[in-house]
Amino acid sequence: EVQLVESGGGLAQAGGSLRLSCAASGLSFDDYVIGWFRQAPGEEREGVSCISNSDGSTYYADSVKGRFTISSDNAKNTVYLQMNSLKTEDTAVYYCAAGLGTIATILRGYFEVWGQGTLVTVSS
Repeated sequence: EVQLVESGGGLAQAGGSLRLSCAASGLSFDDYVIGWFRQAPGEEREGVSCISNSDGSTYYADSVKGRFTISSDNAKNTVYLQMNSLKTEDTAVYYCAAGLGTIATILRGYFEVWGQGTLVTVSS
């Protein structure tokens, strides 16, 4: 069974940090692009950050550049999203998704599997 499981969400204060994890199973991890998306209540889903496990290329939304860092541990089939200098507007449910295409296609919503999400709440 192909599965993505997110963890690491929770409550943080503005200016604080959290690290999200996306553990993958049942797929050839090295072949996939993994993306982190978020959705706040009443808002559209936003592509936050992506990493290509085949060539290591990354993407960051302008809203998180310089604050978030995506990384991949291929030995553990896990992608991490280190979130620093958190802002209240980072509050959302964060999902990870895996796709066999490119970073561009996964940002357009073409992915094979996505996780159940983890809630991040940033208080002022």
